[in-house]
Amino acid sequence: MNMKLPLLICLLLLISISCSNATQVGNLNKLIKSQRYQNPLQSQDGLDHAGDNTYSPVYVGFQDGSKEDDKIDALPGQPTEGVDFDQYAGYVTVDPTAGRALFYYFVESPQNSSTKPLVLWLNGGPGCSSLGYGAMEELGPFRVNSDGNTLYNNDYAWNNEANMLFLESPAGVGFSYSNTTSDYRNVGDNKTASDSYKFLVNWLEKFPEYKTRDFFITGESYAGHYVPQLAYTIVSQNKITNQTKINLKGIAIGNAWIDASTGTQGGYDYLWTHALNSDETNAGINKYCDFLTFNISSTCEQYMSQSDAEVGEIDPYDIYAPLCNSESKPAATTGSVNEFDPCSDNYVNTYLNLEEVQAALHVKPTQWSACSDVGWTDMPMTILPTIQELIASGIRLWIYSGDVDSVVAVTTTRYAINTLNLETKTPFRPWYSSPDEVGGYVVQYDGLTFATVRGAGHEVPSYQPERALTLFSSFIQGIPLPSS
Repeated sequence: MNMKLPLLICLLLLISISCSNATQVGNLNKLIKSQRYQNPLQSQDGLDHAGDNTYSPVYVGFQDGSKEDDKIDALPGQPTEGVDFDQYAGYVTVDPTAGRALFYYFVESPQNSSTKPLVLWLNGGPGCSSLGYGAMEELGPFRVNSDGNTLYNNDYAWNNEANMLFLESPAGVGFSYSNTTSDYRNVGDNKTASDSYKFLVNWLEKFPEYKTRDFFITGESYAGHYVPQLAYTIVSQNKITNQTKINLKGIAIGNAWIDASTGTQGGYDYLWTHALNSDETNAGINKYCDFLTFNISSTCEQYMSQSDAEVGEIDPYDIYAPLCNSESKPAATTGSVNEFDPCSDNYVNTYLNLEEVQAALHVKPTQWSACSDVGWTDMPMTILPTIQELIASGIRLWIYSGDVDSVVAVTTTRYAINTLNLETKTPFRPWYSSPDEVGGYVVQYDGLTFATVRGAGHEVPSYQPERALTLFSSFIQGIPLPSS
């Protein structure tokens, strides 16, 4: 990612200044700070119980554009070979009174699309684009070349295994919009889950062949909130609705922000264990910082500032990756999915703002940006109660971590999972994405699988596309990760 500020400023750790770069980390950091220094944006246990006991009909109505209207003939600059799948893009109205509509991009699988599952991908932020990140930089069928005008094939695209649906949510993110400006100021976890559910119900009216298909939800970063909350909404609504019942089979969340207390403690522990902080700083943070109540003293703030200074300018998404600068920017040639390009954000931004690209995507002319400064009004300190509810529901639940991310570090996820006190079913072991190389490590608990992806940063499919595809394939098939 293109990080022009001192990079650790944009970490989601306890710091006292705001982040001006609009990135997943920057948006998440601003929101997490509201929990620490102001009244927390609480929604009790993180669950919206509005639909638990009473049925409230979900809007299903006229949509601008049918399925065929939304079909993409070809994206500008896409490769002339290897594009043997159908693509769709357009809007789904979730509130006709407010004029609120969410943008989607959908790619079917090139083989056996009629029998493969439907998978929704969500990026986090909050307020960041699943099109710009997930589809164009991570797991979609194409990546953007350095010229910002052409695309190249992603050999490890997830639509090789499933039909992939990318949603820009909430309204105000990417191409998604509302005709009611207050929608941009008053949004939070509950409304985002509610609108995403309304989107799915209405999208399935456009694509009725997917109504009974196995359905999975995946995502990363602050989607550690989005994905479990949407899954909980579906599980609850399926019990009472007389509308479309969504055939939810499981969720998978990567480098997921799910618990503020363990998340903050784990982030600092990660820095120290990876030789990015001094012993003195680590000891001071552990002695003076209370991450359970977030009663932050001036001494704690001093040590946290000292931590930022010690780390220096690195990419917090991947502590070993190069930064985007004039020396690292390649010539305008065809890229390679096997070589991480730290300037990819720039290429995507240029591409999605091309007039011909927006026309092909059937969107209103928009000054597209990767992240939007939407006003967040509610969030829980922890999403772990929601995860416990989902475990009890019996759906498949995977959490995975790229192990060189310091933003939502692998330690934060392990600490959070450990608080659940789950029984270990299959002990910790290595898994493989090629016959002779470890792809990561995995442990299976009662109701939850936790896996690491070796050498991957915050956006796992960007840094380790082959390993990410292996993990995804095992997840949707419900089989263990390869042991050799």
